[in-house]
This record gives sequence, structure tokens and C-alpha cells, in this order.
Amino acid sequence: MPEPERWGIDRGYHDAAGGWHDVPGPTVEAFLTAMDAHDDGPPAAPALFTVPGRESPRVGPGWLGLEDGTTLDVDGALPPDLPFGYHRFVPRGGDERHATRVIAGPGRCHLPDHRMWGWAVQLYATRSRASWGIGDLADLRRVAAWSAGLGAGMALVSPLHAALPGHPQQPSPYFPSSRCFRNPLYLRVEDVPGAGGVPEVDAAAAAGRALNQERRIDRDAVWRLKSAALETLFAAFGGDADFDRFAAEGGDALRGYATFCALVELHGSHWGTWPPAVRRPDGAGVAALATSGAVADRIRYHSWLQWLLDLQLASASHPVGVVHDLAIGVDPNGADAWLWQDSLALGVRVGAPADEFNRLGQDWGLPPFDPWRLQSAGYEPFVQTVRAGFRHAGGLRFDHVMGLFRLFWIPEGGAPADGGYVRYPWRDLLDILALESHRARAYVVGEDLGTVEDSSRQELFERAVHSYRLLWFEPGRPDRGTWPVRALAAITTHDLPTVAGLWSGADLAAQRSLGLDPNEAATSALRDKLAGWVDAGDSVPVVEVIERAYRLLGRSSCDLVSATLEDALAVEERPNMPGTVDQWPNWAMALPEPLEVLEQAALPSAVAAALDAPVEASPAEA
Repeated sequence: MPEPERWGIDRGYHDAAGGWHDVPGPTVEAFLTAMDAHDDGPPAAPALFTVPGRESPRVGPGWLGLEDGTTLDVDGALPPDLPFGYHRFVPRGGDERHATRVIAGPGRCHLPDHRMWGWAVQLYATRSRASWGIGDLADLRRVAAWSAGLGAGMALVSPLHAALPGHPQQPSPYFPSSRCFRNPLYLRVEDVPGAGGVPEVDAAAAAGRALNQERRIDRDAVWRLKSAALETLFAAFGGDADFDRFAAEGGDALRGYATFCALVELHGSHWGTWPPAVRRPDGAGVAALATSGAVADRIRYHSWLQWLLDLQLASASHPVGVVHDLAIGVDPNGADAWLWQDSLALGVRVGAPADEFNRLGQDWGLPPFDPWRLQSAGYEPFVQTVRAGFRHAGGLRFDHVMGLFRLFWIPEGGAPADGGYVRYPWRDLLDILALESHRARAYVVGEDLGTVEDSSRQELFERAVHSYRLLWFEPGRPDRGTWPVRALAAITTHDLPTVAGLWSGADLAAQRSLGLDPNEAATSALRDKLAGWVDAGDSVPVVEVIERAYRLLGRSSCDLVSATLEDALAVEERPNMPGTVDQWPNWAMALPEPLEVLEQAALPSAVAAALDAPVEASPAEA
């Protein structure tokens, strides 16, 4: 059997409580099989990196082709002052087949130039009276403009990643078909060029707004209405020079994604069962699709949808900097998995070991990148994914950022208890993240909650990646100078109780009714901590507790501070209940009030005032 450590497989791990777990032998074997590991060891790294202050790699005689077309003769150490970007080295006597990718970057991410706060927005849940049953990009624009008037500088939005086309529509924004493209569900159809005065659009709009009467979001009903209206508008689309530019700039990536969507319409949503000629993006039948009139038109249609999304997202991003959320993985049946199947470990899934709040661990059903195949691809899938996350962004929230260092793999058919950690080339991945952050002039927030190695947090700090600090998890009060400056401060996340849910006991009651075996002692201790920190007895109304909690959070010294719209409306239900599938309305519960009410309500204004107040130095900082 190949030596697991050479392939980055850890033999065991410490859990969140410090306990040691040995990884079962069959699990190690499954990981080696998924990597197609052999006794010779993993392949040599095909990419070179240059970063200021770090010793430059050495190469033999050859020429360096820079991104701007310039060529340089080199022999020995690569120039330390290369312009930031993606270059290629070709050895003397070789050609492009022998090229090595050279990535030059700053090594550190872009940083915000001032402290700011903003709302954390589950966009699907954030509806106005003009919405078609689901929050859309016009609603995001409205939230951004409203919050800018309150003093906000950012808006953290749930992932807008594309889901599989057709029905049923995937509810989870963290189980995307593609992280490089957006979900057409978020289009405001009336804002599409040519939509004004079209009877089919007007009729669909009326039916769509009627869906707002139900708090539970019916994505399939929404998409039936939106797709019919969009098909009508596309049929009348005569072309646009801006669309042509967008399609040309999107290149192979956009064409590949749109081709996948057209293939789903032809052959169904499981690409592993497609005809062999189209089962791979380089299959013999794929190129022929571009010359097939009907299919070529569908490829153009799906490219057109992405153009519309890009236009509307750009418009929504003007009032404040939008912080996009990059999910940790993709649907194994989705576009990215089809396009990059050679870089994925398709026989395993990503998850997390057991911790205090998820005592059985978690299985997210997402195939991870194989670290060695990703490296052999010159990291191009990772480059494209991160670059897409930064498009029209003021910042990027990198979900489960610890995955840049190691990911918890679970064998197909196994449980989280059968899982183990696999190491990744974190220096290279962080160098790419820093380069793309620098180019986008957008900061990075690393969601570093759960089981995290201390060395990972230190490295993320040195790379100017913001940490994530939650009131629910931190042992020290935020107003005592114990929370780091380079962090995003929040009370909760989409996977954890809202303030109202914790304070009222509704969240604990929901967990009991679902048979989730909640950690009642930890929940009680959390509520006691909140009561002590905000000086609230049991009789204090929940809206007062929420306001006091955010007043406390606003006194942290963190660069970034956020409040959820669920807390702004005293919502008891959390957006997602880990450990459930159909038992809870995960990612399908709209806010109880439309934006028109939210903008005028007292509690959101009070929370905004608390977060917008100047921060006084604590005794520990003075």
C-alpha cells in the first residue's frame, strides 16, 4: 500500500474537545484509491510561485512569457520583481507543451481601509412586495441602498452560485452546480432589457408576487414563472454588443458551463449516465453541439442568462461593497464537477468531525478537489473559482477556510465517524487567493469556525485573511479588547440559533421535536452567558435583548461587524438546521416581513445605530 503520509493523509486527528481519533484502515485505503495513489509518490508540482520577501524558485535556461505578452530570457532564480499575474516558463529547446506556470503575487490579501458594518443577507429570504416569491438582485440593490443610508459599508450575501437547471431546484446555496456562475432564480425579470410592456412578463409578475403570500419559498414555482418569462424575452433578443463582449471574455469557462446546462436539458441531471461521447467536456460529441442549431441556441440562452445576472449584480453592488460567500464545494452532478472531473476525488465527500453543536459530525455530500490532481492542473479550477467569487465584490467570505490546509474526507457510504483529514498545498492556494484579492481590491473573511489548527489561524493572519468571531462561541466579551482587530464580528450564523430562538427557547424546542439530541447543557450555558453579558433577566423582552446584544457587539474592536436580518426582525427560526434534510425548511423560509416593512421598523434601526456608533477603546486597549 502506498505510504499515506506522502499523499497528505493524516493517520488521526484531534477533535474540537482535544480528543484523539485514529483514522480507520479502510478509510485510508479508500482515500488512496480516490487519489489513484501509487508507490512512486505524488507528482512534482507543476507551478512555481514568486512572492515579495520570499526566495524565488530557480529554473534552467529558457524564456518567461509574461501575462502582458512580454518575454524574458531567464536562467537561475526567477526575477523577484515580476509583475503580479499568471506567467509561463518554457525551457530552452522546449515548446508550450513543456511550459510551467509561474504565479507572481503579493502573498497577502487586500485589506479594508476603514472599520465597517453591514447586514448578513440570506437573499432568497429577503423579499420586497415586487419580488416573485423569492428575494432577487433588485432586492439586494434595495438592501444595499437602505443600509448605506444607515451608515453600513458592506452587505454579506448568501451564496449566489448557480444550481442545476430545471426541476427540482436545489434549495441549499451551499450545494451548487457551479461556483463560477450565478443562479438565474435571482434575476428581477422586469429589469431585463425589453421586458417592459410584454404581456407574458406582466402575467408572470402578477403570479410571482402572489407567491409572497406564503412564507415558505417554493423555488420550483418561482422558476416555472421566471423561466417561461425569460424564454419569451430571449426569443425576442436580437443581440447586443455588450453581450457579445461578455461571451467573448467568458471564454471556455462560460461556454463550458452553458454547454453543460444544454446537455442537462438533453440528457438529464446526472452527467455520469450521459452518452459516453458527452460524458466528458473534451468528449467527441461535445464539440459537435456548437454546430447543432437547436443546441447552440440553448448554449447561447444560458450564456445570456449569465450576462443578465452579471448586469444586475453590478448594479446591486454600487451602494455598498457586497461580500460574496464562496461555498466549500460543488454538487457532484453539477457543472463544475463535469468540467473539472479530472481534478476531483469523486469517491469521497467533504464533511466535518463531531463537535459541541453537531455531536454526530457532518456530511455535506460534496466531492473535494484531489490536492495532487488540482496541482497538476496548474490550480486553474481553483483560480477560476476564486476569481468568480471576487467579481463585483467588496469582499469574499471563504466558507470553511480551513479547507485550504486540510479537508475532512468521508468515504462514499461511510459516516462522519469514518472520516479523516487530507492535507492540501496551502501555501500555493493562499498565494492564489492573495493574488486574486489584490486584483479585485477586495478583502477576505475566512470562516474559521469548528475544528481549526492553531498554525492555520496564525498563517491566515499573516496572509491578511480576516478571522470569524461569534458571540456564541467566544469566551471573552467583545468590548474588553479580547477579540482581534482583523476579524469579522457576528453573533450567529445561518447554521446556529438566532438571538430570539435562543432567548425564547424556540430553537431548543425545535431541535427536540426533530429528534436531534441537542446539547442542552451547552445551550443553557450559552443563554446564561448572553443574559450576563447584556444584563438581562428572563422577563426582558426579546427585542430588547437583541438590541443590547448588538450594542455589545458594536463595541468590539474588529474591522468588520455584521448583523443578520433574521435578528433585525426577531425571527426565531434559523435558516438552516444541520442534521436535517426535509424535517426543517432549510434555506426555504422567507423573512416574516417584506423590505418595505423592514426599512421602517424600529428594531433594524436600533441595531444599525448600535453597530454604527464610534468604538471607544476598552481598558485593556487604553
